[in-house]
Amino acid sequence: MSRREGVQIPENVAGGSIAATPAALHEAGVAHLQAGRYLEAQRCCERALAADATHADSLHLMGRISLEAGQHDHAVEWIAGAIRLDPKVDYLASLGTALHRQGRHDEAVNALDKAVQLKPEDAGLWTALGAMLEEVKRPSDAVLCFEHALKLDPRQLEAAWRSGLLLQRLGRLDEALRRLDVCEAMRPQDAVVTSARSLVLRDLKRFDEYLATAQKAHGLDPRQSDFCNNVGDAHQLLGRSEEALAWFDLAIERNPSSIPALENKASRLRQMHRFDESLAIYDRVRTIAPDRTEAEFALANLNLALGNFQAGWRQREARWRVPGLPIHFPVGSEPVWLGEQGIAGKTILIYSDEGLGDAIQFARYVPLLAARGARVVLVVQDALQSLLSTLPGLAQCLPRSAALPPSDFRCALMSLPLAFGTTLDTIPPPVLLSAPAERINVWHERLGPHDRLRVGLTWSGSLTHPNDKSRSIPLASLTGLLELDATFISLQKDPRPADRDVLEESGIIDLTAQLTDFTETAALVSCLDLLITVDTSMAHLAPTLGCPTWIMLPRTPDYRWLLNRDDSPWYPAVRLFRQDASRDYAGVIERVRAELSVAGRRSHSHFLPRLPRPNG
Repeated sequence: MSRREGVQIPENVAGGSIAATPAALHEAGVAHLQAGRYLEAQRCCERALAADATHADSLHLMGRISLEAGQHDHAVEWIAGAIRLDPKVDYLASLGTALHRQGRHDEAVNALDKAVQLKPEDAGLWTALGAMLEEVKRPSDAVLCFEHALKLDPRQLEAAWRSGLLLQRLGRLDEALRRLDVCEAMRPQDAVVTSARSLVLRDLKRFDEYLATAQKAHGLDPRQSDFCNNVGDAHQLLGRSEEALAWFDLAIERNPSSIPALENKASRLRQMHRFDESLAIYDRVRTIAPDRTEAEFALANLNLALGNFQAGWRQREARWRVPGLPIHFPVGSEPVWLGEQGIAGKTILIYSDEGLGDAIQFARYVPLLAARGARVVLVVQDALQSLLSTLPGLAQCLPRSAALPPSDFRCALMSLPLAFGTTLDTIPPPVLLSAPAERINVWHERLGPHDRLRVGLTWSGSLTHPNDKSRSIPLASLTGLLELDATFISLQKDPRPADRDVLEESGIIDLTAQLTDFTETAALVSCLDLLITVDTSMAHLAPTLGCPTWIMLPRTPDYRWLLNRDDSPWYPAVRLFRQDASRDYAGVIERVRAELSVAGRRSHSHFLPRLPRPNG
């Protein structure tokens, strides 16, 4: 054997012997390919196929050479020819790769599936099939393939890595962590693996472990900006603002154009009420990445919180381009109305594109549309359809599950403030809703004698809300209120396990199992003298029913509650109880308790007056 650049070439082939067999030429071609000498590899294949046009290994090798050259169409032809002669596992795997690079993903899956059937004990093939299934958006099947690969070979790193990341995207976080634990055991000094594991701990809300693991990743690669940013993010989630800022600054020092670090810094500055600095950072992000819709959306919410409505409503239209936001607006052929066209005599379809509370808050624009002569069709979440069907000026109220009727224009409900040019001074009054009198009477009977103040309580929102940690309160924190002279009624749907235990011992009346929709909830709220709540949909429902509402807010709340005021221009019946700079709800609850104690000494009939009903 002779040697060229460390690769062994058969002597008869190296010397150009005419006695070289197709097998020997193929072997030489493989050696050339491995050494990166593609032209020599191709010549060996051509000589082999000249001697035997049906030499399957050489056909397959020509396909591999074409793959390396980026000639995917040729690769598929060569490899398919080899498979017709001899459907070997290696050929099918190569065909899968070639089809994948052509974008023919479903066919690639079929090729790899056949390869697996021929060699079911091969963990690498199962991993390749899983990767291809992931590509064609069959994540559950992909996970099964990765799991099978790991059963065959528990140290199959690629299967563990791919399945860990995929399980994280699927929300199967405990499983994802176990897979990434396997990866870290095999690669304990791999900063990328350690960082990926830290992000799963973040999703699991195990923030102390997230911090420790993010710090480990940073220690393994201190130069990496993203790892600095993750450490800052962990400090941020643990409420350590100054530490978070220091790490974000370090991340930006490592990479001045790091969008995640800049956005995190802007967000933290907002939480610290350093608004001018936060605005400046968002402007910097927009300069670096003009198409960064996440920054535009965050800037919109900051401007709205500051009362800069003209800029905020316009910027908030970026929400349609922000990946992952839970908003919806069905595709339609009708033009979108944002206030420019006349709508007198036209049918306009208004679609509730965001949350339940948003739908209640911004339903106030429906009468304004009707006042312009429009026929208004409102489409809302199914649970709200009955309640909102009584809105004045409304031609029709449909649930989202219904087929949409034809219309002349359409507009997302949350775009109506932009369409009407709403400023802080021109916020329309809330519409006053009402529940059926017979349902209200039923709830009066259920609640029993009305000889003390009836106070409704809601203390937590959705666990999936990005700011849930700041806005929700454990029920145990509110037990001091229960000592006061009042009847307390729960309006908390789906209490968390720890809260459920407290609720059972508290003496709070809990009839929430009978709250089947918002009309039923409205009937119960109509029997109350006061609602005390965190920032949930109840904070919008109660004031539109004329029920005095006290809202407990974090230091930096959602944009709609603005800043540094204890009233709301959106709802005359609302009082706001805000955290101070300590970001602790203890002070908020104590202020609520003091106010409620004063109210409890009054007769309930002289409590805060309800707003007048729509029909007087």
